[in-house]
Amino acid sequence: MKFTERLKEKLEPIWRQNHSHPFVVEMGNGTLDKEKFRFYMVQDYVYLIDYAKLFSIGALKATDVKTMEKFAALLHGTLHEEMDLHRSYAAQFGISPEELENAEPSPITLAYTHYMLHKGQNGTLAELVAALLPCAWSYWEIGKELSQIPGATDHELYGEWVRMYSSEEFGQLATWCIDLMDELAEGKSDTELLELEKIFLNTTRFEYMFWDMAYNNQMWPGE
Repeated sequence: MKFTERLKEKLEPIWRQNHSHPFVVEMGNGTLDKEKFRFYMVQDYVYLIDYAKLFSIGALKATDVKTMEKFAALLHGTLHEEMDLHRSYAAQFGISPEELENAEPSPITLAYTHYMLHKGQNGTLAELVAALLPCAWSYWEIGKELSQIPGATDHELYGEWVRMYSSEEFGQLATWCIDLMDELAEGKSDTELLELEKIFLNTTRFEYMFWDMAYNNQMWPGE
């Protein structure tokens, strides 16, 4: 059994919580409050800035040119394609480029990105990939599932999100990360694999907390 298959099987109950979160469910059926999604878009933009940094760290830690090139391509694609798309999509919700660029991270966004960057900077390449994988993998799965709901891909507000993350292009990114995780896990000791599993579990939990934060417009207590 491949390492990612083992992860999926062992953590399936926790993994599925992300798919069944009210934010995701309501986005799929088109009933999500527009202000909740607006909050999500701003925080997701802030998140992507640090997520992109993981790709640059990945290129630094890669031990072969092919992997370096892929991480560099992912960095470029995130900065010049996905974030451009976020800016144009955000405009539909009345979010200006200035608001995106000056946005402050929520406590959850801050904790999530700092955890990933800590693992990326201080750990192995395998630990970096374990940290970033739940985001790419779960978004692809959620996008594909929502795309099967009649009308979800054509929804005036959320259809673009569903189309983006269910696309073949995004699927190729997720698949590459899954395959790299399996490759890097080969030959690891049980202790090392358990550490990778723990990191993957933690960022899977952070994914749920991110959805929950957006659903509740959660910034710092008292603000």
